[in-house]
Amino acid sequence: MGAWQLLLVGLVMLLGLVGVLVPGVPGRWLVWAAMLWWSLHEQSGLAWVLLVAATAVLLVDQAVVWLLPPRRLRGVGITRRMAAFAGAGAVVGFFVLPVVGAIPGFIGGIYGTERHRLGGHGPALASTRAVMRAAGTSVLVELFACLLVAGAWLGAVVWG
Repeated sequence: MGAWQLLLVGLVMLLGLVGVLVPGVPGRWLVWAAMLWWSLHEQSGLAWVLLVAATAVLLVDQAVVWLLPPRRLRGVGITRRMAAFAGAGAVVGFFVLPVVGAIPGFIGGIYGTERHRLGGHGPALASTRAVMRAAGTSVLVELFACLLVAGAWLGAVVWG
């Protein structure tokens, strides 16, 4: 697979990761489609194993998200800025503390945004709890699954 195709696969995965944070964009399916595209062009044992694993992870993710309470974005104060900082925190946390760092990074991004907006620790903590109850858990689960798939793909490209 050429370098430009790897770049395109990576960009589609990145778009999928951003899509998890944007309502209405099929983030997990963009990540899966990018993995499918790469696997069909790579055609190696590792590529097929990663495609099967990505499919399983994303199907389990979808089932878990369906079991969680529905997202209630209105009335909680979730903004695009908050979603951007939460997503960026999850990505940074994913690479700083591989895999498990996405969770504290996501929550830290929400807390940091609220701390800046509200000015104090107490109100920011209360707001972070409200956001996580309203929508954060389902977004976090979906983002974590997509980060696992994207991280596995990146590892296969770099070290495979």
